[in-house]
Amino acid sequence: MHKGPLTIGAVQTPLAYIAQRWTPSPKILRRAALSAIVMTVVIIVTGGAVRLTGSGLGCDTWPKCTDDSLFATPEQGLHGAIEFGNRMLTYVLSAAVGWAIIAVRSVKPRRRGLTRLAWAQFWIVMGNAVIGGVTVWAGLNPWSVAGHFLLANALLTVATVTWVRTHEGDGAPRPRVPRPVRKLSWAIVAVSAVLITLGTTVTGSGKHAGDSSDVPRMPWDWAAAAHIHAIAAWVVCALAVAMWLVLRVVDAPDDTRARARDLLLVVLLQGVLGYVQYFTGVPELLVGAHMLGSSLMWIAVLRLALSLREREALPLPTTTPRDADALTSA
Repeated sequence: MHKGPLTIGAVQTPLAYIAQRWTPSPKILRRAALSAIVMTVVIIVTGGAVRLTGSGLGCDTWPKCTDDSLFATPEQGLHGAIEFGNRMLTYVLSAAVGWAIIAVRSVKPRRRGLTRLAWAQFWIVMGNAVIGGVTVWAGLNPWSVAGHFLLANALLTVATVTWVRTHEGDGAPRPRVPRPVRKLSWAIVAVSAVLITLGTTVTGSGKHAGDSSDVPRMPWDWAAAAHIHAIAAWVVCALAVAMWLVLRVVDAPDDTRARARDLLLVVLLQGVLGYVQYFTGVPELLVGAHMLGSSLMWIAVLRLALSLREREALPLPTTTPRDADALTSA
């Protein structure tokens, strides 16, 4: 008996397999995207806690915790447990990003732009894990510490944009306010990015080096760096006030005005916290709260900028009678 040639069907990736059998609801999609934001903020704050408790070299190598152990050992004490615990949170963050990727990939019809944003989060997490390892190898070099923090904020940027995009369609963006107002929002984004970057020069030259050993510091006066950082903060505050007023003049949508109000409140609270910690000798608890405020401010900045335009859903592809016949017979 003659047998026909063997044929091999198309091989599906695990993501394609899941997407073929599951479609997330809009609520699940948004929660998945939001979980990545929450875990990014958590990893930023706990990373700060590692430095503020002097546990930066609690695990003295990477990717293992010691030369002989993947895990923290009793001999490393509390510092080793704190540093190792923060490393373990990276896996929780990866799981949150993975959930976002799966949910975004499973949306019908497929949203390729949103999928690319979700995958970008994965690659940033992997890149920052490597930078974290380099930071340990370099003995908490302040420049690599700063890069580690800034790349975490890059992850927060992409995660926030992804979350906002889950509330929108994929149509072309349409402005909701006049062009000068949109330019003002991007000025706020730019100056806020400078403010966050300047914050790393304050911590990089300040007293919280991350370990009790002789850790190198950035080569300038801490107080001068703090003053420059404060000037940038005042600029952001002035721009936030201007935006809050301008949006009322142009009769912007209610949700956009709410975003401007949120930003102004966060900036004011962050400014008060910054001055209090400066004049009280930068206690660890206030520094940690200031890091949390930095993340919340950046989220508020991005949400405000993205609320100044809107996107409608793309129309569903139409099916011709010939296509329908083909699908029926398939």
